[in-house]
Amino acid sequence: MTITDPIADMLTRIRNAASAGKALVAIPNSKLKNELARILVEEGYIESYEVVDGKSENSKVLQLKLRYIGERRHRRSLITGIQRVSRPGCRVYTSKKEIPWVLSGIGIAILSTPKGIMTGHRARKVGVGGEILCKVW
Repeated sequence: MTITDPIADMLTRIRNAASAGKALVAIPNSKLKNELARILVEEGYIESYEVVDGKSENSKVLQLKLRYIGERRHRRSLITGIQRVSRPGCRVYTSKKEIPWVLSGIGIAILSTPKGIMTGHRARKVGVGGEILCKVW
């Protein structure tokens, strides 16, 4: 079965695993998903990620280790919300002056820019706009 929106699939898997309290999430690997995972690690939303061999011979799987706060019974995920903004059917682009603030700066917006995948805060510093991939808080 083919996936029409692999980024939305990745975000949904993370959201579902966080709400279920899972420690690890397995996602089919790609360069774009690696960059998204790298940004989530840099911003402190997940602990780590690694690329491991999948079930079939030449498939790779991106394995994310989620971060939680609190004790065993009262623990909650650091990712309280994750939302896909630009979709294949409706692309959302922004200029460098109109990059959105997520929850007044508490969350992050992840953009695909001509200079690579980066957070909204970094895109403002660099002075580039681009496609808003998702918002995380």
